[in-house]
Amino acid sequence: MNEIIKYPGCFVCGDDNDFGLKAKFYFENGEAITTVVADKRFEGYRGIYHGGIITSLLDEVMIKAILAENKYAVTAEMKVRFKKPIITGEELKISGWVRSRKGRLFFTEARAVRQNGEEVASAEAKCIEAKSQLKAELMKSISSSN
Repeated sequence: MNEIIKYPGCFVCGDDNDFGLKAKFYFENGEAITTVVADKRFEGYRGIYHGGIITSLLDEVMIKAILAENKYAVTAEMKVRFKKPIITGEELKISGWVRSRKGRLFFTEARAVRQNGEEVASAEAKCIEAKSQLKAELMKSISSSN
């Protein structure tokens, strides 16, 4: 299982971002996957992981599923469903996949589950494949990790 490419300064996956999550994403059986522990530094309420952080992770895992296909895209629209509070300190598995594609548009889905398999959040997104100029800019970020 190989780690999916990343930008070292990225808030979600970057190793060089001191304030970031430093999540590592892998591709397996058609899905991008990461495992994270809900860090107390990212509370929304006492003991509860911030919804914006789980949203960032869901967004990233869907983009990583596209990157795993060696395609560069950006999120155009995203819908998140929060199903259960995420308690700080608990471990989550977050997975994302491409459901379908139409031209440059990718339709993606993601979910976050507890260790017992209970789903705590899910998302759907429409992501658009970058045209040449934007793709070149995105690739500069990726290439800086080498």
